[in-house]
Amino acid sequence: MTSLFNSDTTAKWVLASNNKGKLNEFKRLFEAANLNIDIVPQGQLNIEDAVEDGLSFIENAIIKARHASRISGLPAIADDSGLCVPALGNAPGIYSARYAGEHGNDANNNAKLMADLQPIREQNQNTPIKGYFVCVLALVRHADDPLPIIAQGLWQGEILPQPQGENGFGYDPLFWVPELQLTAAAMDPEQKNEISHRGLAINSLLQQLSTL
Repeated sequence: MTSLFNSDTTAKWVLASNNKGKLNEFKRLFEAANLNIDIVPQGQLNIEDAVEDGLSFIENAIIKARHASRISGLPAIADDSGLCVPALGNAPGIYSARYAGEHGNDANNNAKLMADLQPIREQNQNTPIKGYFVCVLALVRHADDPLPIIAQGLWQGEILPQPQGENGFGYDPLFWVPELQLTAAAMDPEQKNEISHRGLAINSLLQQLSTL
């Protein structure tokens, strides 16, 4: 079995994503944990995106991790995440990155979400629209690993009618955290990583790794 750690040198893991926002958050969180791991985005290894044809966050995370590991020959970690809005049947869900059609167009995705929620707001003007971010991580030691390490994080909040904040990415400008009276996009990175879905999932993963 491929070892996840090497006590003498820095271990190299592939991140099955080319999303700069995700990469930055992963690197911050792993550095804070003092793990001797170098996270390399798959694009640096000329690995194209996997075909995400699963029906759940878990399925897609595993698909992406196996794909990156098979091509690179290295352990791989994949993140499948998104925003779920119960009032929309948990859409955008696994289609969060391409909700408006074009993959990774944050402005269009946010605009579509605001438009889709407008009729619901008009019917329930004094009721906040609940939403939650989901992050599922899958770590495989090798492409055919029969026991991927899975970690999940959920972040509860509300969806605003208009964006607020200049930081973050994705749906962060619309995601309101009532306890802090801030959107995810108004938080600094350190604050966000402490409470976000990705921060919670990575911390869960780190706890599992500490027992290996």
